[in-house]
Amino acid sequence: MISRPTLLLIVINLMFLAGCQQQTEETMPPPVAMTEEAVGHFCQMNILEHAGPKAQIHLEGLPYPLFFSQVRDGIAYERMPEQNYKISAIYVSDMSKAHDWENVGRENWIPASSAHYVVASTMTGGMGASELVPFSDQDDARKFVARHGGQIMRLDDIDDALVLNNTTVMPSNEPLETAIIPDDDDYRARLEKLRKE
Repeated sequence: MISRPTLLLIVINLMFLAGCQQQTEETMPPPVAMTEEAVGHFCQMNILEHAGPKAQIHLEGLPYPLFFSQVRDGIAYERMPEQNYKISAIYVSDMSKAHDWENVGRENWIPASSAHYVVASTMTGGMGASELVPFSDQDDARKFVARHGGQIMRLDDIDDALVLNNTTVMPSNEPLETAIIPDDDDYRARLEKLRKE
């Protein structure tokens, strides 16, 4: 039988561990609508001038999110080994609610962890690189794949190499390992430069 002090210690430890869990969608800061003042974190260009889905990342202690001209860039930021800020939320454009590729919407954000991503499609993001295309509705993602190729994946299943390396993804229904062709080192060089600053 467990003594009362031991049981109390177990309960306190469980409460402490529960408090350390990642933020849930209920405790995440809300997404921020894109405005004319929103600029891409890496490119420092107005993100409304770029086609395709976007990302925003909220960092603990900062009043405004970082915006990214491509979803892929936002996920790359989150996964960069050099990234050492505590992330409190990541949102991506919900292409299930987007009017079209040029007009994805200013307020239709979904948590990045809940999206169904189309990877390796024929569509490129706002900066001209291959894109992770997020959908809240998996059926919408399937329709997109039927028109533009690619594969549907969840965020945790997307390999770091797809977002951290500058690659050109060839549209196909082949396994991703055979569909990726390395491109130049421009993206990696930009990340390295940011790390040194």
